[in-house]
Amino acid sequence: MPKIPMKTIKHVGVIGAGTMGRGIVEVMARQEIDVYLYDQDRSAVERAFVHIQNQLDKQVYRTKISEQQKMKMLAAIHPVDQLHAFHTCDLIIEAIMEEMSVKQQLFKALEKVVSTSCILATNTSSLSVTEIASVMQNPKRMLALHFFNPAPKMPLVEVVVGVHTDQNVAEEMKTWLKQTLLKEPVMVRDAPGFIVNRVARPFHTEAYRMVASGETSKTQVDKILQDAGFKMGPFQLQDLIGIDINYAASMSVYESFNHEPRLRPHPNQQKMLQSGLLGRKTKKGHYHYE
Repeated sequence: MPKIPMKTIKHVGVIGAGTMGRGIVEVMARQEIDVYLYDQDRSAVERAFVHIQNQLDKQVYRTKISEQQKMKMLAAIHPVDQLHAFHTCDLIIEAIMEEMSVKQQLFKALEKVVSTSCILATNTSSLSVTEIASVMQNPKRMLALHFFNPAPKMPLVEVVVGVHTDQNVAEEMKTWLKQTLLKEPVMVRDAPGFIVNRVARPFHTEAYRMVASGETSKTQVDKILQDAGFKMGPFQLQDLIGIDINYAASMSVYESFNHEPRLRPHPNQQKMLQSGLLGRKTKKGHYHYE
């Protein structure tokens, strides 16, 4: 495969208009980078645009940005209704469901649409970048850019390098994230849970165990950890990122380490998932958000 040259990122495509997708779009818009948003559900794209507009309105109200700046940011967002609209993009970030086969199918389709120099990235929090890229004709241009929720506020981004990822691509993304998006990128090798999700497993699973055993309550756990310096406790954080997303990450790490007991997700989390209690996005999770 030809070596992928360093390039300027002027046009970014985002696939998936859920919580993470719209957050990543807002990150780009705040830097007035032309960003194209696609989702199979057109109404999700419309809702994402309204959400971003509301977030920017709050920034205007708090005098963080001017009305003119807000309008420029909104003008940088381009809703699209087909993948072909990404043919001019320099970078595409996928933020869809955490299912390997679905992601693989998407990237195979994208390769037929974009230029040979377009960088393709997944925002996966738990799946193998190497395995996703295994179906691609040119896996050298594939890596993960794992943003954290809420993407506009969280500075950290994991730059995950797969077995075949071109090192120039990874370095370019690291520089771009830091200099253009003003993020804090950290380079990571493709491994179960990457860094943050692997480190965070005890943060979540032990909290479940303590509450299930009757030692304490969810509100007490969250308050104690906030008092200790965390921005959020584990139950607040799960509601924010989505209990389904957190559970998928937990299962991925658990299975990748041959079902090591200390990494086993708690049954109560699976029960919440089966009950449709996913956190803020369903208005109910560990807490209610009516």
